[in-house]
Amino acid sequence: MKREIVGVIAAAGKGIRLRPRTDSTQKAMFRIGDAPVLERNIMIMRDQLGIRQVFILVGHLKEQITGHFGDGKRVGVDIKYVEVKDVEAGIARGVSDLAPFVSREFCLMLGDEVYQNSNHKDLLQFLDAEFSAVCAVKQVRNPQLIKKNYSITLEGSRISTLTEKPEVISNNYLGCGTFLFRPSVFEFIGRTPASSKSGRVEIVDVINLMAQDTGKVYPFFLEGGYVNVNSIDDYNSANYMVRAAEFDAKSISLVVPAYNEEYSIGLIIDSFKDLVDEIVVVDGNSSDATAAVAANAGAIVLSGGFNGYGGALKAGMEKARGDIIILVEADGSFFSRDLKKILEYLKDADMVVGTRTTKQMIEQAANMKSLLRIGNIVVAKLIEVLWLRAKAPRLTDVGCTYRGIWKSAFQEIRGSLHGVGPEFSPEMIIEVMRHNMRLIEIPITYSGRVAGRSKFSGSIFGVIKTAMKMLIMIFGKRLGWEFSK
Repeated sequence: MKREIVGVIAAAGKGIRLRPRTDSTQKAMFRIGDAPVLERNIMIMRDQLGIRQVFILVGHLKEQITGHFGDGKRVGVDIKYVEVKDVEAGIARGVSDLAPFVSREFCLMLGDEVYQNSNHKDLLQFLDAEFSAVCAVKQVRNPQLIKKNYSITLEGSRISTLTEKPEVISNNYLGCGTFLFRPSVFEFIGRTPASSKSGRVEIVDVINLMAQDTGKVYPFFLEGGYVNVNSIDDYNSANYMVRAAEFDAKSISLVVPAYNEEYSIGLIIDSFKDLVDEIVVVDGNSSDATAAVAANAGAIVLSGGFNGYGGALKAGMEKARGDIIILVEADGSFFSRDLKKILEYLKDADMVVGTRTTKQMIEQAANMKSLLRIGNIVVAKLIEVLWLRAKAPRLTDVGCTYRGIWKSAFQEIRGSLHGVGPEFSPEMIIEVMRHNMRLIEIPITYSGRVAGRSKFSGSIFGVIKTAMKMLIMIFGKRLGWEFSK
């Protein structure tokens, strides 16, 4: 008969080292790729270990976890929540609260650790052996990673000692936050003294006592990618690890807003069609053959009285089915050759925006004269200053349509996007920052229009009107004004 084990995930902590982001978002709910860290770890338990009952230790911002997962039916497991009254007391204290509910072997995973293509299923082989505890261990080259976690010492096939955040590193064994326990761990938690460093009972110290008393603590050698998310840099590294590994399987949608662009829309579609999975042309009731040309070229065409440039882009992004959404103008001022750059940086960011203000990449016919270029740079720097505390990215352009965003990121910010005109471009940038997402700006080539004239910057009056709309949006967002949808 197959033995079933219970799953336990620790997700109660405040994540102090990740403030201010963790003041509003529980660390275990940070999105990695397409899902929160906690959900990814539930999937590992369900799919690799056959676990159907999961206890989640909750505390700080617990309602974000309970509201997202509920009873667990949506993710295929039965979830029970155990509230940790004192989240400062550490993981071991939270685990001890499980004693009345858990009477068989259980797998404990930390809610802030990210795994990619792991071999957690190999943990099941220990169920047929005598053990007190099993610890996931990864062989690494960087000793600084071990100093952030815990170290182990091996004697034959057993772990003899474990040290929390060691100062001296003697081997390349990185202790990770996946453990297999028997119920006897509850007794050892009660016997373990508080750490002289932290003042609380550490789970690593508990396992160290088990190793010394029983001699039956074993390593489980972890394969695949692993990141312990303790800082913003760790979070970015985890996102890159997951996105890069899964990137080739992601689909790409190109969204093109168009109004009377019959002479250029076919060129745009032809230049991008072999690089993306679908092209959505959002036609604002053009009076020419824009919609017909786009449809004949193979694009999906949305036609209607969209609420301006911003409304058209938003409608196109909502229609797009791809995992990644690329926005581009219909006038031929941008090149498909820059798409690869945007996609590469999307492995490392939630949104990548182009900048048209790099002098070496502005072609002679482009609508980017000195005054317009300087104006874009000044307004971009204004955003940097106004959101300085949010660690705004380097910005040199606020009006560039050519950009890429993950569909999941767009879905998170779309309720906050209200701009209907050119102000929609800086609004997207601001909302990505306000939602604590990562944004990267990269230089792209800016060329002259194939035909027609810019609706926003084709005249001095147009430039002034556009600038005013952008500034009102920027200051309004900073001052917390309510914008109508």
